[in-house]
Amino acid sequence: MNEKMIVRLLRSVRYYVPFFLLMAFVVTCCMLLFLSIMQNSMGVEFTKEHIELAAKLTFGNVVLISLLCTVIDRIRRWFMVDRPVQRIVSAAEQVMKGNFSVYIQPLHGLYAQDGFDAIVDCFNRMTKELGSIETLRTDFISNVSHELKTPLSVIQNYGTMLQQPGLPEEQRREYAKTVTDASRRLADLITNILKLNKLENQQIYPEKEVFDLGEQLCECLLAFEDIWEEKGIELDTDLAEDITIQSDRALLSLVWNNLFSNALKFTPSEGHVSVSLKAEGAFAVVEVSDTGCGISPEVGAHIFEKFYQGDTSHAMQGNGLGLALVKRVMDIVDGDISVNSEVGKGSVFTVSIRSIGNGTV
Repeated sequence: MNEKMIVRLLRSVRYYVPFFLLMAFVVTCCMLLFLSIMQNSMGVEFTKEHIELAAKLTFGNVVLISLLCTVIDRIRRWFMVDRPVQRIVSAAEQVMKGNFSVYIQPLHGLYAQDGFDAIVDCFNRMTKELGSIETLRTDFISNVSHELKTPLSVIQNYGTMLQQPGLPEEQRREYAKTVTDASRRLADLITNILKLNKLENQQIYPEKEVFDLGEQLCECLLAFEDIWEEKGIELDTDLAEDITIQSDRALLSLVWNNLFSNALKFTPSEGHVSVSLKAEGAFAVVEVSDTGCGISPEVGAHIFEKFYQGDTSHAMQGNGLGLALVKRVMDIVDGDISVNSEVGKGSVFTVSIRSIGNGTV
């Protein structure tokens, strides 16, 4: 007899003993009460042989009833406890092996218990979330690898060409500029990845201060003056005065810089970009609109995801992290951002932030 069988036998005995003791006590008490009533009411005298026979029958009944109750309880436990637990344990082992597609069917039925149904529901939601996180992690690594590979290849190729003897000065400058642009893009990518990582892991907390939102918008816009003048873009501003907010100035600068940069990047030469600021109830609302290529509803549903670029023709001008950073910042400062766009007509990004002072235009 191996160890596993011994353990199973001891476990069966453990389940049997409580029923045996309970039945022995109950049946013995009932039998004594019955004999006492019979003797007192009918005047029957029980001999030693009668009592011994009754004791043997009682003991046999106790053994059989206890065994029957034990079997019934084991069957009940198998359907109501052991089988659901085995299903959950088996699914958990699959998750431990990295399989996040595991799904446990709910236990609705004759032998279902509400507690197990709640556990199964939580388990299924957990595996769904883990699967989503794993997909995002895999996509993130894949996208990062691709985004890092592109500028590194450019730097490597043009660096090799710069080593050619007798290279004309004009080509040397062109190659050097290409290497510089690629290295700058690589540096921006790494910087944005680090920023996004800090934001997503709550390593950056808003440092709130009171400031004029209109003034900050003007300061951020002036940083792009060379770009809109070079492309001949018409810039309109409609900024309400004396709208103050209490938020993190540096984080919001990241929002405005990304929105302005995208608006100017996707707007063609001689196009139109407008920035407005107005008060709506307890909120300050900023709208950044352009007359660029616009985005479709399908693209708009993913526009705030990491590395997502709706217009691949401008892919070399960015790394797909700007709007992901913007969305994360708005979550941190308790703001909201939305986009309304039409293909071929442009886009309008709307940002709402709670204000503490409203002014007039």
